[in-house]
Amino acid sequence: MSRKATFAAGRNIAMKVPPHLYETTIQFYRDVLGLKEITRHAPSVGFEFGANNLWIDRVVTVSQAEVWLEVVTNDVEAAARDLEAAGVVRCDEIEPLGQGFQAFWVSSPASIVHLVCKDTETWD
Repeated sequence: MSRKATFAAGRNIAMKVPPHLYETTIQFYRDVLGLKEITRHAPSVGFEFGANNLWIDRVVTVSQAEVWLEVVTNDVEAAARDLEAAGVVRCDEIEPLGQGFQAFWVSSPASIVHLVCKDTETWD
């Protein structure tokens, strides 16, 4: 019998924002809400969002903001098998991942994109 993956919520939330809303979105989180900006991954823009990190990404191919979530797993290969067996839609073409990054993209039934990655591979 193959190993079953375990899943947990990751620390990272990505907000994909169209260019015409990008600067005002950053200003909202930085200037209006006063959230602490994460600068260690410049030019990426992120904010401390409680126990999580909120990353604001400028994306020319979206017309409205989308929220993407991170899910961590103990076994990426088992996770892929388990999610496929459950009928979860995989959408790796949505955004390239770095070479050697142990992860893949899926979509929830409500069309929320999730990065599924090994718990040691998170991008915070």
